[in-house]
Amino acid sequence: MADPRIIDVVLDERTILWRSADIEQERRIAIFDLIEGNHFAPQRDHADKYAGPYKIALTVEEGRLGIAINRADDTHLETYVLGLGRFRRPIKDYFAICDSYYAAIRNATPAQIETVDMARRGIHNEAAELLKDRLEGKIEIDFDTARRLFTLICVLHIKG
Repeated sequence: MADPRIIDVVLDERTILWRSADIEQERRIAIFDLIEGNHFAPQRDHADKYAGPYKIALTVEEGRLGIAINRADDTHLETYVLGLGRFRRPIKDYFAICDSYYAAIRNATPAQIETVDMARRGIHNEAAELLKDRLEGKIEIDFDTARRLFTLICVLHIKG
């Protein structure tokens, strides 16, 4: 029976040089929310008709995202590699707006915080749509899954 969802996520810690407490909290929330509710369905048929659940490992190397997809028993199914060139700008914009958001939380009025948060959500939503588009035909994901995966892609890009 098909169970198209992620049950575990691992990030390649070798690529993450530094994380602030704010970023670490974002990472924890994204992984928790992702595991609690997601739709993740690789589109390649496997000989044994395996259709989930999945454990994934995310890596970023040489400008590419690697999504290693494993069965629930940890046996490897496939690794999908996605070029991240089209994500450079959204990642840069997302980091900039997150910095503004964290600063606003500490010093700004509620109205200012809301304005920055709306901008942050807008960038995040656009990047999630881009991720869905880039995975189309390869891995079917829903919008919320795309948002959480984009957050984790950003975490993998932190260089200190």
